Amino acid sequence: MSTTVTENPGAEPPASAETSVALWVALLAGLSTVVGGLAAVFWATIVTMPTWRILENSSAVMTERGVTEIVAADVWFVITGALVGVGLGLVTWKWFRPLGWLTALLAVGAGLLAGLVCWQVGQVLGPGPENERIAAALPGAVVPAALQLRSLSALAVWGFAAVTPVLLVSSLGPDEEDVTSRRRRRSTLAEEKQQQAGAEVGTVDERGVLTETESPASP
Repeated sequence: MSTTVTENPGAEPPASAETSVALWVALLAGLSTVVGGLAAVFWATIVTMPTWRILENSSAVMTERGVTEIVAADVWFVITGALVGVGLGLVTWKWFRPLGWLTALLAVGAGLLAGLVCWQVGQVLGPGPENERIAAALPGAVVPAALQLRSLSALAVWGFAAVTPVLLVSSLGPDEEDVTSRRRRRSTLAEEKQQQAGAEVGTVDERGVLTETESPASP
């Protein structure tokens, strides 16, 4: 008898595990991009940008309140990144937790990608680069400041916020190996109880016929 397996020429080969993981990673990247774009809309809407006033000597000045509003733009970027990062971290943990420590790296990457998209899209939604507008403005004109990230360290908050829920859930949550081993022990005990119950009822001979076991007569 031949043991050769005949392959169907028209059948497609099954997708490998690496391909499946790559597709999910691409889906996570797309989700991070979309979320980063929506966060940019929120960031550009909630931030009030200050203005520059052009003096007679063509120099630009800003009030102390305007400087505070520039700092507030970075603060709102950090707050937005903390909220978005936590959400992306939870999604990453749910999708990629079987990968182990790679889940943390994917969470950091998702958070940083969303932060970069929010930063770049936010600049586009804002008034635009301020240097050219200040240079072209006449004395006495008021020029809105550009919406941009002044402190690059604020971008790290997005990655840190995304990896935080992954680390917390993996360290505080139940170990999957222990849960699996307990399920196996329960299944083994259930099978042993079924076998014992079957042995008390009767035995099966080599022909598959159930022979009932006579219970001892009660005194």
